[in-house]
Amino acid sequence: MTPQTLAHRAYAHSRVSTRTPRDTEYEAISKITHRLKAAASRKAADFGGFVQALHENRRLWSVLATGVADTDNALPNELRARIFYLAEFTDHHSSLVLGNKATVEPLLEINMAVLRGLRQMRGN
Repeated sequence: MTPQTLAHRAYAHSRVSTRTPRDTEYEAISKITHRLKAAASRKAADFGGFVQALHENRRLWSVLATGVADTDNALPNELRARIFYLAEFTDHHSSLVLGNKATVEPLLEINMAVLRGLRQMRGN
């Protein structure tokens, strides 16, 4: 083993992450949106996978709702209210999707809109 390899291993683990909470939110929403979109395209062949992806999306929005309901949340009240409303919509619409009374597209559109907003915030 070379000295360079040893040095790299020794210092690689001590790097401090520069991820922000927004970066973490973006990554989580992006991953779940990708899974939901992929699962929707395979819904007929793998309904269980679709249900699981839909549940993950619902759980994500439940976590977001809990976060904005916290009185210590620093987001503006209007934005917090919008996020909470979207969480309620997502929960209700997911039930309709599971009952085959609605499509998954509005849920994907919501997630993509949130991702665009987070991307703009990251750029500032």
